[in-house]
Amino acid sequence: MSAGTLVIDVERCKGCELCIAACPPRVLEMSEEVNATGYRYPILHDGCTGCTACQMVCPDAVFEVYRLATPPR
Repeated sequence: MSAGTLVIDVERCKGCELCIAACPPRVLEMSEEVNATGYRYPILHDGCTGCTACQMVCPDAVFEVYRLATPPR
């Protein structure tokens, strides 16, 4: 199983939630907090595989996806 992580630009997010539905390991959820423009944004939990599904569906280029060479312990 591969491992990955994300950097999420929360200020760019407009809260569409497309990433939540697109995430195969279901490790994204919307925050309760809002960004400077008033939108909720995704937060990442453990278990990201680096599949890039969130990045591919995001209309606002919020995600930078990184695949890890060695899975974290």
